[in-house]
Amino acid sequence: LFSLFERHGSSDYIGEPMSITEHSVQTANAALKAGETDMAVLACLLHDVGHLCGLEAGHAPGMGGCGTPDHERIGADFLGALGLPQDIAYLCHHHVGAKRYLCATVPGYEERLSEASSVTLQHQGGPMSPAEVAAADADPRWPLVLRMRRYDEAGK
Repeated sequence: LFSLFERHGSSDYIGEPMSITEHSVQTANAALKAGETDMAVLACLLHDVGHLCGLEAGHAPGMGGCGTPDHERIGADFLGALGLPQDIAYLCHHHVGAKRYLCATVPGYEERLSEASSVTLQHQGGPMSPAEVAAADADPRWPLVLRMRRYDEAGK
C-alpha cells in the first residue's frame, strides 16, 4: 500500500489541480475535522487507491482521461486482499455510488460537479435510478457513505 503511494501518489489527480496523495490527505483531513471515526478517516485516505492500482498495472487513464475505470471496485478488492477491515473496503467501493445518488436526489448537484467529475459520472453509470436510490436508502451504512462523498468534494 505504501509503495503504491510512493510510486504513483505524486501523479496528477486526473482532471483536478492536485496530486492523488494531496487529494487523499485532504479528504481524510476533512473527515478528521468533522469528528469521524479512525476507520472512516482511513477509508477517506484510501478511497481512490484503485486509481493507484490502475497506474501500477500500467493502464492509461480511461473515463475520458479522468482515471481508472471501476476504480472503486478495484480499490475495494485491493484493500480487502490486504486484510483491511471490511468497512473500509465497503466505503471505498461505494464512494462513486454516493456521487451518483446525490446527482439523482439533490437538485442542482450534478450541475455543480467539477468538469472531471462530470466526465467520470457518465462513465460510472450516470445518476442512480429510483430503484438504486431505494436500495441505497435501505443500507444503514449509507449516511456515512454520503458524508464521505462530502469529504471527497472538500478534498478537491
